[in-house]
Amino acid sequence: MSARILNVLTRKKTDILDGKSGMARCLNLLDLTALGVGATLGLGVYILAGSVAKTVAGPAVCLSFLAAAIASAFAGVCYAEFAARVPKAGSAYVYSYVTVGEFIAFIIGWNLILEYVIGTASVARGLSNYIDALAGNKISIAFTEWMPMKASYLSPYCDILSFVLVLLLTALLAFGVKESSVLNNIFTIINLVTVAVVLVAGSLKADTNNWKLENVGPDFGTGGFMPYGIAGVMAGAAKCFYGFVGFDAVATTGEEAKNPQKDIPLAIVISLLIIFGAYFGVSTVLTLMVPYYEQDVNAPFPTAFDKVGWITIKWIVTSGAVFALCTSMLGAMFPLPRVIYAMANDGIVFKPLGKINSYTQTPFIATLFSGIFSGLMAMIFDLDQLIDMMSIGTLLAYTIVAVCVLILRYQVAEEKIIKNLDKDANSYSPTFFKAFLEIFNIHKNREPNLQTTRITNWAISIFSIFSALLAAILINVPQLIFKEPFYCVGFVISLVAMMLLIFVIARQPVVDIELSFKVPLVPYIPCISVFFNLYLMLELDLHTWIRFSVWLVVGFIIYFFYGIKNSKAGQNKKGQEHQLKENSMHVDEKESMANGIYNEAFIPE
Repeated sequence: MSARILNVLTRKKTDILDGKSGMARCLNLLDLTALGVGATLGLGVYILAGSVAKTVAGPAVCLSFLAAAIASAFAGVCYAEFAARVPKAGSAYVYSYVTVGEFIAFIIGWNLILEYVIGTASVARGLSNYIDALAGNKISIAFTEWMPMKASYLSPYCDILSFVLVLLLTALLAFGVKESSVLNNIFTIINLVTVAVVLVAGSLKADTNNWKLENVGPDFGTGGFMPYGIAGVMAGAAKCFYGFVGFDAVATTGEEAKNPQKDIPLAIVISLLIIFGAYFGVSTVLTLMVPYYEQDVNAPFPTAFDKVGWITIKWIVTSGAVFALCTSMLGAMFPLPRVIYAMANDGIVFKPLGKINSYTQTPFIATLFSGIFSGLMAMIFDLDQLIDMMSIGTLLAYTIVAVCVLILRYQVAEEKIIKNLDKDANSYSPTFFKAFLEIFNIHKNREPNLQTTRITNWAISIFSIFSALLAAILINVPQLIFKEPFYCVGFVISLVAMMLLIFVIARQPVVDIELSFKVPLVPYIPCISVFFNLYLMLELDLHTWIRFSVWLVVGFIIYFFYGIKNSKAGQNKKGQEHQLKENSMHVDEKESMANGIYNEAFIPE
């Protein structure tokens, strides 16, 4: 029974490696890097830096971006190994479907849908706020009077402007507008030029005294460089992580890259470095120009240059920012119908969403559905809520990617696991000493087997649990760790257990496979990525977890009541099993006929 359930949840997509792509392989390393930068460098640099500085981290927002960049870098290299394993695929959804199995692929794909939906909605909401700030907040005042929403978990008003912006973009994409790599490169260059103008002009007006302010009032912390303390820096990192979401758009081009196994991993790493440099520099200059408590949370750059009297630079930067946000919204929206189309085509979400319109040559229904959904999210939630929702879904997807990299590095061939699972469970009864020898691989086995795979998988699962426990202690009771025995014991046990489990994983034999890119220092980097991602997830508020839990529950209902029965991989597997059964019956019939002829020939008269 356990083997059958495991067989269903881990069935893999195989047809992708056999078919030929109809897409042109025309994207080089520069194109892929520009795509990653263009899809990522938007709302985070033009709005998030000022918002986080004012309310969460103060001038130490640059350290929040650093912490988020480290977490993103660990996730990025894990993503890059996934891309190297499946050169013809696109996105972590397909990577995991081919290498790990259907259920994990569904979770990642479902979270990618959330990522792109919220990404589109948040950029639309940010652009709406930016336009509103430039208009003197007249738009938001009018909407608040016409359509107020007084629920604490929703936006203060119904933002029709952001809904219209998303629908306009949806119409463009639904009727066959194609991305041009040349045009995207130009847009990205303009975006980077705007960032460069901010860095140069802002540094000329920098004042280090803005990092030493005191007596700022009870609503803005204690003043100085880190007014909200270390807790503020890490809470800011959870929000700033949003700014690094989007580099995975590079992975969706697996069938359009000239040299995907080499260029996609390189493009991911290079784009992350460029994006971090931009965020770190901009956040530093912004808080040096204007005190952190005077930042405008909706349009920090126009306000900052207004305060220092540089009106011309203000409008140059504002024009670049609006242009960059439009481009960023396109970058967030464009992969969304592709992911929905891929999942619908595989049968694990509703198949009508995977239909290609004969006139527009696009997944019209998927595009229309995703656009309306994104527009509604932008209309009813405010920017902070959208950013938190996007961060939690993406962090979970990146956590699963890191875990999958660990599993694949230590996993023995699937056939051996399925074949021997029940038999081994009944026959294998180790002594304590024998179990100790196997857990720490005292015999120095160099080839993975069923037992080493099982040990690694259990170690990874338990490591994730202790990581979440340690993160919860560090976030919620940091001041009580060494004062209260209960929390101190929990902290020490969690830390020691995590270190021991990493050692156990490191002792197991690794699968020897040639890849164009591998995560270095396995298992340490994937394990650190898991801990960082879980830590940042637990930094987010309760309302975000409730919304996210509802999203996951809806997804699981769709998968278990629809996806399992309609999965193309499951149908293919049944067809193969039926064919094998028929072939076996034919062989048995032929053998029976042959035996009958043989017996008749030798029957004495």
